[in-house]
Amino acid sequence: MRTVSRRLSGLRWRLAALTIAAFVCLPVAALILTAFEGSAGLWPHMLRYVLPTALRETLLLLLGVGMLTTLIGTTTAWIVTAYTFPGRRFLEWGLLLPLAVPTYIIAYAYLDILHPVGAVQGALRHLLGYSSPREFRLPDIRSMWGCIFLLGLVLYPYVYLTTRSMFLTQAANLVEVSRTLGNRRHDVFRRVALPLARPAIAVGVSLALMETLNDIGASEFLGVKTLTVSIYTSWVSRSDMPGAAQISLAMLVLVIGLVLIERHARRNQRYTATAQRPRAMTPSRLTGYRAAGAFVLCITPIVLGFVAPAVYLCAEAYKRYRFAGLSDRLLGEVVNTITVSTIATVVILLCGLVVAYAARTCPGRQTAIAARISTVGYAVPGTVLALGLLMPVGAFDRLLSSGAERYLGVSVGLLLLGSGSAIVLAYCVRFMAIATGGIEAGFSRISPSLDHAARMLGQTSAGVFRRIHLPLSKPALVSAGLLIFVDCMKELPATLLLRPLNFETLATHLYGEAARGTYEEASIAALLIVAIGILPVVVLSRVGRIERRETAAPTA
Repeated sequence: MRTVSRRLSGLRWRLAALTIAAFVCLPVAALILTAFEGSAGLWPHMLRYVLPTALRETLLLLLGVGMLTTLIGTTTAWIVTAYTFPGRRFLEWGLLLPLAVPTYIIAYAYLDILHPVGAVQGALRHLLGYSSPREFRLPDIRSMWGCIFLLGLVLYPYVYLTTRSMFLTQAANLVEVSRTLGNRRHDVFRRVALPLARPAIAVGVSLALMETLNDIGASEFLGVKTLTVSIYTSWVSRSDMPGAAQISLAMLVLVIGLVLIERHARRNQRYTATAQRPRAMTPSRLTGYRAAGAFVLCITPIVLGFVAPAVYLCAEAYKRYRFAGLSDRLLGEVVNTITVSTIATVVILLCGLVVAYAARTCPGRQTAIAARISTVGYAVPGTVLALGLLMPVGAFDRLLSSGAERYLGVSVGLLLLGSGSAIVLAYCVRFMAIATGGIEAGFSRISPSLDHAARMLGQTSAGVFRRIHLPLSKPALVSAGLLIFVDCMKELPATLLLRPLNFETLATHLYGEAARGTYEEASIAALLIVAIGILPVVVLSRVGRIERRETAAPTA
């Protein structure tokens, strides 16, 4: 009987994990069906007039952002790891601060900061002796180079974080052997550290490029017509859902291509450590102008990517508050944002627990596939997810409404779309990877012997989960939950396209005001988003300190 009970319990976990994986695949399947609803003559028009421009702009943006994030992230990660100088302790976690600024907020801020009649260009003209913008003005930030520059400033921490973790875990003996062979510190970086860090760099760059593809606010504000902007324009402005679905499929092909290229580039690379607990490298001390140069080099992306927009937002929010105070509308948007993000975070964590625990307690091909499929939503831009969810969610709402009218005589309307539940569903698909990955990492620190001991004492798989795994994985759950909450709060494309009528969050409020050019009206909302966005930076910096202590721990 006990064996049968265990098999049934394992079957329930496996079915639950497969159901979640199937739900993650639902938007893509619906997207394909929607694309085929278009007329046969639509594809030639898309291929001739829409896709070439959108694809060219997108590829140029990805190339530029990839190069800039690699340069900034890798360089700063090596400097704060290989050298010690005044201010280094602040830079270690300060370089993560631009993660708190969503891409659409930095575009919104710099559009006003660098306006031709703004304070910055006005001060430059005064110093250079010019009297009007006609005589002297900086290049327009509304351009491809401006979009690449601003996105690179806020997305480089993805590369910095993964690359620094790799540098911290590289064995010191590799660096020391290279130094004994006559290589200088920068030669060690070029010949030893950089090649070994290629997997981490590739992961960080791929995350930055996924965020670039997901962006809609910054690209639209800066006049770059990417695939994401084309999807939004086709759907909202021209009411052409099949056309938007077809562009979305082209975008998915691009995403899959990026993933395949990244894996192909690393197909023959293998990296192994020569010691079970490698000793971290000892940083070299810099003094004088070298220390000052290293500090300036590392502080510059922090100033441009976080300090400048944060100071601007504080100043604008203060002026707005003195002029009109806090409006009831803004308070309602804060409540909407917190409510939707909290509900989504709880649901995502529950689904992530199911998938991760099924993979642990029922190891096999099915649960492994379910775990991998549940993470693919993070690679799908929010605009594509919103479009893919609209058809099945709308069909469910219509079916439910007709059933309620027929059998109960009441009209429930569009229940999921009208209540905001569709936004929660989109968040679940988009950020399931954070929950699954974080919880799997937490479970990996729990010894399997604890599972075996609990089962020998008569606990079912649910009992082992409740009494062993859930309490021991609380730190991983808290970290993952915090990251998910902030990502949900900052998510713009899916929220913008699936929100009910008269339902605004901080992100959609900011987008609407910036699109109308009323920047002062959006300053408080933008400042609130940035303030809450600092929370994951605190978590990531704390994790980094723990990793350094573990790396520096002496071997027994």
